Amino acid sequence: MSDALNYLVQARPETMGHYFKFLKETGKHLDPKTRNLISVITKVHAQTERGFRQYLSRALREGCSPMEVLDALLMAFPALGLAKIVWATDIILDMNIPGFEPEALRGEPPKWRDVMAAADVPDGEVARLECEGRGLFIYREKKSYQVYDSRCPHQSTDIPHLALKGSTLTCPKHGWAFDVKSGDCIKKGNTPLTRIESKVLKGRLMARW
Repeated sequence: MSDALNYLVQARPETMGHYFKFLKETGKHLDPKTRNLISVITKVHAQTERGFRQYLSRALREGCSPMEVLDALLMAFPALGLAKIVWATDIILDMNIPGFEPEALRGEPPKWRDVMAAADVPDGEVARLECEGRGLFIYREKKSYQVYDSRCPHQSTDIPHLALKGSTLTCPKHGWAFDVKSGDCIKKGNTPLTRIESKVLKGRLMARW
């Protein structure tokens, strides 16, 4: 929620309470995926980038596929027009979400990518690096490795290595905090980091997306 809405909730709770109740009631007969997908379209229509990022992430978490997102945008062409669809697509590309790659949309299987030498991550520590344009956080515990997308699941902010304190990773934009040992969100939000499938092969850490 924006700072302005937070202010109005505090300043006029009796009025804003009715507003949020209205919003909740309007979507109670829709499944969460559909409700969030409709919100995606409304944010594109208003060209509200922050809201678009937020509801796109929610729709994907609720089971919406990348192809369904693109279909919804194209189906809304009469209301949105090409310029707003292109605006939304530029944001999707900037968010670098797995599954939106053309090859993935064509049904091609994810590729295994050589990330680094497995031994380069000390036991019990976390590394951050870039691999083929994607930021990754890697946590090692003995022979076990956890690989996470570096983008916050809230609004896809790319989290830097400086945001890591011990085993806690805190997004600098809105303060969502994560335990890199498990990927769980431990503060503010309730969505874990995006885990990426990984394995060690001949001493190399491989990840697939």
